[in-house]
Amino acid sequence: MTLGMGLVVTGVLNVYAQQTVAAGAVPVVPDVIRQLGAGRLVGIVPNSLVLWTLLGVVIIVGLKRSGYGRLLYATGNNRIACRLAGVRVWQVLLVTYAVAGLLSALGGILLSGTTNVADRGLAEPYLLPSVAAVVIGGTSVFGGAGGYSGTMLGALILTIVAGLLVVVHAPAAIGQIVYGGIILVVAAAYSRVVNEQT
Repeated sequence: MTLGMGLVVTGVLNVYAQQTVAAGAVPVVPDVIRQLGAGRLVGIVPNSLVLWTLLGVVIIVGLKRSGYGRLLYATGNNRIACRLAGVRVWQVLLVTYAVAGLLSALGGILLSGTTNVADRGLAEPYLLPSVAAVVIGGTSVFGGAGGYSGTMLGALILTIVAGLLVVVHAPAAIGQIVYGGIILVVAAAYSRVVNEQT
């Protein structure tokens, strides 16, 4: 579903971009988005960091304290058992995909504001690191376990790793190898733990 919709949306954006360029329009990032992505609160704290922190608190509390959060974990752990218990699993998944899409759009807006560039492929280099951050943060690849606080920690760890790669002048390909290796090691560890439990 994700790949299919990604192809559809990318195709639509390509057609729109071609028509826009053909019409002679120049894409410009609005000042509001630039201020949100690259501006600073009181000249010190980045606006994007403030927004990320507020959203992080809402997500962490929502996953731990709300009925939806409990249903989401239960659905990830055992979808069949949830369905047999009377949970409308399709509704939980629909809300989850909608919220994920909304947060992804917000992330894209912040990224375009930070870089002052509007391009559909702008976030592609962040795909593998984002998956690695989730896995490092303790979210099980098998579902039902994990949390956003761990993902935030995983993102901070990967930021440090990325900084070290820049310091040692490692090419982008080495970064991809490191991120992919991290995902493989953690996924292998998860599968080993699951096999020992069963």
